[in-house]
Amino acid sequence: MTEFQQELDARSETCPSPVMMTKNALKVMASGEVLHVMATDPVSVQDIRMLVDAISYQLIDSSEANGEFHFYIKKS
Repeated sequence: MTEFQQELDARSETCPSPVMMTKNALKVMASGEVLHVMATDPVSVQDIRMLVDAISYQLIDSSEANGEFHFYIKKS
């Protein structure tokens, strides 16, 4: 399991909430910290990847199990 400092539960949220919640959570985190995001909206897969690319953070791991998506994002 990937280590993380913050966790964001966006499992009941629909687009665009998961990506906006992720962006806001990353704003207050320190450089080098990892955010674990949990989501159920399939659109969040594309949205969160685009967010990470746009702000030059690192998606260090992602997975899907039982309709739940997990992302580990490292703030640079």
